[in-house]
Amino acid sequence: MPPSPIRKLVPFAEEAKRKGRKVYHLNIGQPDIPTPEGAIQAIRNLSDRVIEYSHSAGHEGYRKKLSDFYRKIGLDVDYSDILVTTGGSEAITFSLMSTTDPGDEVIVPEPFYANYNGFSIASGVRIVPVTSVIENGFALPPAEEFEKLITPRTKAILICNPNNPTGYLYSQKELERLGEIVKKHDLYLFSDEVYREFCYDGAVHFSVLKLKGLDEHVIMTDSVSKRYSMCGVRIGTLVSRNKSIISTALKFAQARLSPPSLGQLAGEAALNTPDSYFTGVYDEYIERRNFMVEALNHIPGVICPKPKGAFYTVVHLPVDDSDKFSQWILSDFDYHNQTVMIAPASGFYATPGLGRQEVRIAYVLKKEDLKNAIETLAEALRIYPGRTLK
Repeated sequence: MPPSPIRKLVPFAEEAKRKGRKVYHLNIGQPDIPTPEGAIQAIRNLSDRVIEYSHSAGHEGYRKKLSDFYRKIGLDVDYSDILVTTGGSEAITFSLMSTTDPGDEVIVPEPFYANYNGFSIASGVRIVPVTSVIENGFALPPAEEFEKLITPRTKAILICNPNNPTGYLYSQKELERLGEIVKKHDLYLFSDEVYREFCYDGAVHFSVLKLKGLDEHVIMTDSVSKRYSMCGVRIGTLVSRNKSIISTALKFAQARLSPPSLGQLAGEAALNTPDSYFTGVYDEYIERRNFMVEALNHIPGVICPKPKGAFYTVVHLPVDDSDKFSQWILSDFDYHNQTVMIAPASGFYATPGLGRQEVRIAYVLKKEDLKNAIETLAEALRIYPGRTLK
């Protein structure tokens, strides 16, 4: 089981804090945006005297409200197509375990969300990477690159849209091309759409649930964590019109009894969040993104694509090894008694050797903190012993 590149440096960050240093966390997608007040109040005003198990598929009332929510954004989904899960993570794990056997393969564009490695290993599945590159902003690789990798053991293609860690937003045309491959080779298409609301510059998110003729092939996973800035409630969803998949996933859901009851309470209340909340969040992230991209690209040797979605970007740094640099900046460096925690990108690749000069940065801090963090990062890159830019 691989360590998380997002969390494996935590002991070094904790030690830096014990030394009195301020640590700016650019390593993890934990927004500082306030959770909607309605969700907080739902928990605060709980009148139940016993917090019970829910149905293994999740409370029916919550699933019906989720169905209404999806229909409002153009996705025709019945509540019976929805399984409430313990975070989006469990939704992906259930998807893998419901459609594959040990030794099967799933093709994933890399860099990808690092925990896909852990989910696949736990499911006995092998990830087969198809590489996207920083030069074109990590766009979807050509169809022929996917088809070269398909074997009798290939069962699915897994994407994250908008993408974590790159911030790339797949277009309708790119997704239709994937749909053609899936249909041609009778595969499943897993789409992690937890960042759906975070699309920028006028771009519109296109869900795989809108692909024609693929109802039996598509599984969409979702979560309240990022949309409502409530990562800790651990509530996600698995959505598919394929009744056999839902029936099979429900067996895994029964084995873990039920998703969190308090989390479902908060999730259901959050569905009443007014549009004004998202307008404010959108404007805040646009400002953070624009500042971050410009500031990073002003640092000599740094290459930062402009992400079109989510709140991450994968950045090229002029260093010999981003794993070493990410540890060094915590353990051996400070600037005005502050330092930065970043996620080395090697853990977001399956191909050995890739990502050694890249890191993932999450722009989840307010602009003033981002300014200090990037100024600190620039100074660290200037004096780092393994600097490659002469």
